[in-house]
Amino acid sequence: MFDALRHFIAEVAGTEGGDRAFSEDDYRLAAVALLVHTANVDGQTDLAERRRLTAIIEERFGLDASAAAELIRQAERSDRDAVDFYQFTSVLKRALDEDGRLKIVEMMWEIAFADGTADELEENTIWRVAELLGVSTRDRVLLRQRVGERAPAEAEFQSPWSTAPAKGRA
Repeated sequence: MFDALRHFIAEVAGTEGGDRAFSEDDYRLAAVALLVHTANVDGQTDLAERRRLTAIIEERFGLDASAAAELIRQAERSDRDAVDFYQFTSVLKRALDEDGRLKIVEMMWEIAFADGTADELEENTIWRVAELLGVSTRDRVLLRQRVGERAPAEAEFQSPWSTAPAKGRA
């Protein structure tokens, strides 16, 4: 209890180190573990997904680059050790209200669409997590549409070895 109070005071005062460990009951660790899983579920994490993951963490959680990198490292470890999504979604359900849980699903869609398209494994992961978070099918689909509309075109992420010109380039 005193550690949690000390961390809270240090965070508010701005003296908390950027390389601090994120505890297992920290909703940010649970959220980022789900984002990492979404990025990795199709067997490949490309540069666009890594960049978007880092940007989301820095923007949404107000972390600097080193704290974001540490959170990603811990989340990758947690995701590797996890047997299911429940350990993450249970933390998120305790810590977040409905709007917060919707934001988690939205962030997952942002990761899925970072490379221009969401594949079926990413969609299935988001569907299962949304169900565990209590996010309705309607809300999940609306979030997918909203994020998909602002997602970059898939052609912008062509392989550098491709001989076909990217969209809009000659």
